[in-house]
Amino acid sequence: MAADNQTRNNAIAAAIILAVACAGLYFMPSIVLSLGKISPILGFAAGAAIILAFFGVFWLRSRFRR
Repeated sequence: MAADNQTRNNAIAAAIILAVACAGLYFMPSIVLSLGKISPILGFAAGAAIILAFFGVFWLRSRFRR
């Protein structure tokens, strides 16, 4: 029974991570362009932060699972 519960929790966590990542990547171009009008460096920083956050979530999850 515990393995089924663990599998279900992993699936829910993966679905939440995927939904947040898809939303962030979907809105990223408009965010970067909006911030790029203020400052190109700010637009670049926002784009880099969104992409790095995507990988950072998986890195943190792997660190937590150890």
